[in-house]
Amino acid sequence: MSKKKIVVIVCAIVAVLALVGVVVAVNSSKKDEKTGESKEEVVPGHENDMKSFLTGEWVDKKIGTQRPIAVMNGNTKEALPQYGINSAGVIYEAPVEGGITRLMAIYEDYKDLTQIGTVRSCRPYYAYFAKEFDAVYVHVGQSFHAEPLLDSGLVDHLSGLDGSINSTFYRTDEHPAPHNCYTSAEGIASGIATKGYATTYPESYEGHYKFADEDNRNTLKDGEDCAYIKPYYFYNKPSFVYDKKTKTYKRYQFGDEHIDVVDGKQVAVTNIIFQNVSSAEYEGTQYLNLGIEGSGEGKFFTNGKMIDISWKKDGDITRYYDKDGEEIRLNPGKTWVCIIEEQHAKKSEFKAKAE
Repeated sequence: MSKKKIVVIVCAIVAVLALVGVVVAVNSSKKDEKTGESKEEVVPGHENDMKSFLTGEWVDKKIGTQRPIAVMNGNTKEALPQYGINSAGVIYEAPVEGGITRLMAIYEDYKDLTQIGTVRSCRPYYAYFAKEFDAVYVHVGQSFHAEPLLDSGLVDHLSGLDGSINSTFYRTDEHPAPHNCYTSAEGIASGIATKGYATTYPESYEGHYKFADEDNRNTLKDGEDCAYIKPYYFYNKPSFVYDKKTKTYKRYQFGDEHIDVVDGKQVAVTNIIFQNVSSAEYEGTQYLNLGIEGSGEGKFFTNGKMIDISWKKDGDITRYYDKDGEEIRLNPGKTWVCIIEEQHAKKSEFKAKAE
């Protein structure tokens, strides 16, 4: 064999071995060196990021692994405007006594907020909602029926009636009490430190929702067109109007745009969930006892469409399913959950075109 052929063969062998080495290196990079378990692939441009448990969007890992807070917000005319709600990733709205609603805003990134609220008191079902996200629940006092629940340790919480964390809350002269209590990132950090609460998710945490990828959005292609959504809520009369340009639902209440005074922008969300629940008053009171355990029906709105869903809670987290029994996938972005009393569900309105 000539020297020239030998050189060619050797070069070919070297090239093959190099290619094998690259393949092995790529494959091994997907395995944990110690456990051999698969690891999440690094996406170019997001080396220090992760998908948010609250929104499904890319966030810095320091933010994404940080345990969230869930802040009770007043939602009456006397409590407006609200501060910081546009920084929340998930918002719950549920009725309380007297036909009004309150909002619970869940935040993972709130470090720049110096004013959040107004902060109001706890109701039992909100404590359970906060627990579903492993959030530290922030409130000022509680109803009679919520007190033993909080005392049981169901959820880590910061209360404005707790004298050991006075620096967590403050009052302004913008409104008369009780509509003038606020908190801040600095105050919450102080309260969490005083209480000794964990500041990050446990390593086993897997999140509440499932999300579609941004480049493969959930179009609800078999759903009904729905550009106008009006929950039945009697007092604030809210509505959501779909904006095709931003692919979000802009929120209105009290006959006007719902504005966050911190950034001056209208509240807008990507996903809306209606969760229908049973409802009754605790005997001798006006306080509501909402049936958030078990199962029920509801609706899911995204991408200008609507589908019927079912929900089930037999553990710590409520899951939502489509007609085929598959857990729904939210689109990356903010989510608004409306807790709907079953006896009033038919009073909500849905229209294919916005008014």
